[in-house]
Amino acid sequence: MSQNKIWYRRGLRDGLPIALGYFAVAFTLGIAAKKAGLTAFEAGLASALTNASAGGYAGFTLIAASAGYLEVALTELIVNARYLLMSCALSQKLPPDTPLLHRILVAFDITDEIFGISVSVTGTLNPFYNYGAMTVAIPGWALGTAAGVIAGNVIPESLLNALSVGLYGMFLAIIIPPARKNKVIAALILISMLMSLLFSKLPPLSSLSSGVRIIIITASVSLAAAVLFPVKEDKNAA
Repeated sequence: MSQNKIWYRRGLRDGLPIALGYFAVAFTLGIAAKKAGLTAFEAGLASALTNASAGGYAGFTLIAASAGYLEVALTELIVNARYLLMSCALSQKLPPDTPLLHRILVAFDITDEIFGISVSVTGTLNPFYNYGAMTVAIPGWALGTAAGVIAGNVIPESLLNALSVGLYGMFLAIIIPPARKNKVIAALILISMLMSLLFSKLPPLSSLSSGVRIIIITASVSLAAAVLFPVKEDKNAA
């Protein structure tokens, strides 16, 4: 058996638990897509091409608000900007002679979870490991979103509203652990929440579309955090 096949199967194995988790989380994302008026096919295709929880939710929210294409594109760029950094970091684990095409394909589906298992690999990373993880992760996310839309078409409205809360629970599960460990992160989260509230209530700002408000808040808080609280490099790191 070739090394590529071995790495591919290893990626499939490690990616399967991620795919199962994606299906459950994306189910609630599908409910948000249903409320935005998307069909199961449209929502599933959107999730297959983006495979991002925050980005997907932001996109469906903007679609529901009838936002323009440019507004959606800018919001997605900002919300998913961290994946650019992950791509650069993960590129350092690939062998130096890895073709550009493989680097692009690996970068296409770098999620928090896939990045986590990839950087945990000892030594250099074979691109086929990521292909294996992507093979199950992308369908898990896309099918979960489509299933959420289908379920949203048949379950009662009251239950639909209850299930839609699950996505917010996922976001809380993401932000609470780092906030408990780092007071700066906790403060930034509170500031972001306060700014979001003010932007939705103050007359001059509340007139802005939801997408523009997200762009302003995300960009301003991120810039302030980078300037005031830069992450120091570990000089002792290898």
